[in-house]
Amino acid sequence: MTTAVIQSYHMTVRDLRAFVRQPFYLVATLVQPVIWLLLFGKLFAPLMEHSHTTDSYIGFLTPGIIAMTALFASGWSGMVFVVEMEQGTLNRFLVTPVRRGALITGRLIHQALSVVLQGLIILAIALATGARFPGGVLIMLVFLFCVALIAVAFASLSNALGLVTRSQESVISIAQFLVLPLAFLSSTFVPRKLMPDWMSTIAGGNPVNWLVEIGRQTLDDSVDWSFVLIHGAGLLAVALACAWLSTLAFRVYQKQA
Repeated sequence: MTTAVIQSYHMTVRDLRAFVRQPFYLVATLVQPVIWLLLFGKLFAPLMEHSHTTDSYIGFLTPGIIAMTALFASGWSGMVFVVEMEQGTLNRFLVTPVRRGALITGRLIHQALSVVLQGLIILAIALATGARFPGGVLIMLVFLFCVALIAVAFASLSNALGLVTRSQESVISIAQFLVLPLAFLSSTFVPRKLMPDWMSTIAGGNPVNWLVEIGRQTLDDSVDWSFVLIHGAGLLAVALACAWLSTLAFRVYQKQA
């Protein structure tokens, strides 16, 4: 167990060093969510606030934008595996003593940390534009932990796609096919009560919507912790299931390598 933890740590550090050497990647991945936050926030704020749906639409929108950022960023994770397969790096790792689980775990931890960092930047921008989150620090930390869980889930799916298809184009197309419907079939932009019945029903079982609604608890002085715990446990279950799927795909690749 100690060896696995140490090796996962080293693999995480390896990926984080590559991340630090590419600051443009962080900036590029933040451009779109910042545009959504500022543009959509200003565009729909008069409508939403006039109808008394929310007092601050920027604050209402922030959890959804952070969730969408986590989806889009983690959906590209499998691309790294594809590149490493094409360059032969992954096969070289397979002949080293490093545990196979550490190769996956390190990548997932790196993805979770980078997504949380992006979420903190978006949160800071929201605060600078007038958003307030009276729920307190604890619920905000719980929300960011759940952001990490959804990042692990979608990064795991992306990794599995990369290992099975071995194609960058397939990873991109399938990730986009999954990410966009899940993002828009949630209460990211409007409350569920304003959605058509069929969309609201789908959103009720959508893990992305669970994350967004946990984030919305930061806007309330009185946090519904039973709601947070139930849906947080659901996100944990989804993350574990997707991580297992990624491990299974890696075993299939290892047998074929």
